[in-house]
Amino acid sequence: MKIRSAEFEISSVRPSQWPLDGLPEVAFVGRSNVGKSSLLNKLLGRKSLARISSQPGKTQQINFYRVNQEIRFGDLPGYGYAQVSKQQRSQFLRMMDTYLSKRDVLRLVFHLIDSRHDPTKDDIARHKWLLDTGVPIVVVATKIDKLPKTKVKASLQRIRTVLASPYPVLGVSAAKSIGIDEMWEYIQSATQDDNTGTEAENLPKN
Repeated sequence: MKIRSAEFEISSVRPSQWPLDGLPEVAFVGRSNVGKSSLLNKLLGRKSLARISSQPGKTQQINFYRVNQEIRFGDLPGYGYAQVSKQQRSQFLRMMDTYLSKRDVLRLVFHLIDSRHDPTKDDIARHKWLLDTGVPIVVVATKIDKLPKTKVKASLQRIRTVLASPYPVLGVSAAKSIGIDEMWEYIQSATQDDNTGTEAENLPKN
């Protein structure tokens, strides 16, 4: 995918602030510190468009990025960070749930999981909820460059088993550019025929 333009548009906390031009959207969901910002920057061919914070849990809004004037990325707040207050976590989850269940232009969700560890209780709960929304999902196992090559396949299978997901699990490394082209293939498949949505419906399940 050739990136001709990529720009940050807006940070929102409520539906009235969401962009309303009808561009198909792809959402990125994951625990704090799973590598979401690094992955977004790699996908967009930018070094610092999505801010990488040294303080997990700092992102408290939905950040929207417009890509090639054709699609939009929605970067959701990281969940599961213990040092965020219980009230803040509740607010984040309500905001995320509203977006994921009511955003009509949402065509695909990338659910990011750290490949070095089994999915947490928060990961499992989030994935179950995502399955209930009916939006197509691709599970993205991040940071696979930090695993021995002989353990990558087993890690991906373990993640899929623990999540009990019918959707693909894709190993990705932003640092080594592994899996980036495959992510773009999923994005294009889900958004290229936005009039009918048939491509999104045909995302492979294993």
